[in-house]
Amino acid sequence: MSNTRKWLGLIAIALGVALIVVDTTIVNVIVPPIIEDLGVNATQAQWIQESYAIIFAALLLLTGRYSDILGARRVFLTGVAVFGATSLLAGLAPGGGLLIMARFLQGVGAAMILPTSLALLNATFTGKARGQAFAVWGSTIGAAAAFGPALGGWLSEHTSWRWAFGINIPLSLLILIGGMVFLDRSPKKPARVDAAGAALSTIGLGLLAFALVEGRTYGWLISIEPFDVLGFTWDGGPSPVLAALILSALALTGFVRRQKALDPGRALMDVRLFSISSFRNGNIATTIIGLGEYGIIGVLPLWLQFTLGYSAVQAGLSLLAVAVGSFAASGASFGLATKISALGLVRAGLALEAAGLVVLGLIAATDSPWWTIAGALCLYGVGVGFATAQVTNVVLADVPETSSGQGSGVQSAFRQLGSALGIAVLFTVFFTAFGANLQNKLTEAGMPTAQAAHLAHAVTDSAGAAIAPLAADPSTAAVAESARQAMTDGLALGGYLGAGFLLLALLATATIPAVRLVHQ
Repeated sequence: MSNTRKWLGLIAIALGVALIVVDTTIVNVIVPPIIEDLGVNATQAQWIQESYAIIFAALLLLTGRYSDILGARRVFLTGVAVFGATSLLAGLAPGGGLLIMARFLQGVGAAMILPTSLALLNATFTGKARGQAFAVWGSTIGAAAAFGPALGGWLSEHTSWRWAFGINIPLSLLILIGGMVFLDRSPKKPARVDAAGAALSTIGLGLLAFALVEGRTYGWLISIEPFDVLGFTWDGGPSPVLAALILSALALTGFVRRQKALDPGRALMDVRLFSISSFRNGNIATTIIGLGEYGIIGVLPLWLQFTLGYSAVQAGLSLLAVAVGSFAASGASFGLATKISALGLVRAGLALEAAGLVVLGLIAATDSPWWTIAGALCLYGVGVGFATAQVTNVVLADVPETSSGQGSGVQSAFRQLGSALGIAVLFTVFFTAFGANLQNKLTEAGMPTAQAAHLAHAVTDSAGAAIAPLAADPSTAAVAESARQAMTDGLALGGYLGAGFLLLALLATATIPAVRLVHQ
């Protein structure tokens, strides 16, 4: 394959990854107009947001295995076609039920795209070019995650929420054409898929993703909200999240034991890959990176809108500083690839990410100017551009090409679950700190404890949306100001916590053996 075709193929791969990452964050912004237009209830609204992420994580190991058997290119292009078709279904959905189904099916397509994109990069590029290709891939993830809220906010304000899905259709067609023209056919490896292992991994990963995503909503141990699904209601007693965690542990334990007992040719996951130090320890670092990396992107729009008074579009545009930093890192890595190892770039990226979050925590105030926020997020984005891309390069560096699909599926699963756990932890800490700080401020101002607790719960339950109405009423303006300060304190704590996880990930990279320089 000529160099030109390789890099044009990389564009198709990067666009495919951008497609699925944007759909992870864009929906958070368009849920209010969806509720208004379709008349969905709170439970349906939550499933519209979370169904995609749950099925996405659940299928990563299975699609990674199919990538090795059927060929990464075929599975990648099939995933793009599925994603485009189900985006059309979502955009035309007349009601919440069909939209939820479309979101589940979008998750299937996304699970086919992510691990195969890694397998394609690993097979197509070598040496210095591989490090550069992974830099583009990683920067695309960081930029797309930040771009989603901006795009969703603009579309919901200027067109319709339906275009948040409709825009995927022409992009999917473009990616399909680019992939068919510029990506070489991948070799097949005739084999049978372990059906029992597939069921155990899908159930185990799906339940684990559900628990991590929904823990704050339904309670980690005891039910705090009714859980409704398919006409069944779980209300009271042990939380459905606790049950999901227990069942997930049982299913994944059974999955691992089965994979160890099977011949590697039949296994869904070749456990021998974990004997490769860079793969094993790199995946541990990947999980910890996920803990600290993207949770802040989830809470920032809330703070920007409800404390600083930004519109949805303005909040989304503020996050583009992450994309700018991420792309800057991608460009810089092309020159650095000849001087610094992939592992060295990971470490530099993690340090810059942590620094960006610390700066964000330090400058966070109820009147923070936009340029200080943009500077902190840009620094954070530079770190994402280095670390996210090159940790994948490190993890897959020594994986045999015949197992690149499995390796990519495992690495993608560790990444997704780490991110889900990080979001769960950061959201829990953010809202807990928000509520506790607000209650303390109100009681210190002389409000009775019961009334302060009730108000604090109401404000946090609205995710901060109640602040503006409180500010509009002179009798509760002081409560709104206390809420803004409490929310800001929660954001600062979240920034410091995320930085702590990233520094822990930096320490974890010490267990990864020195890998080949990316230019060798």
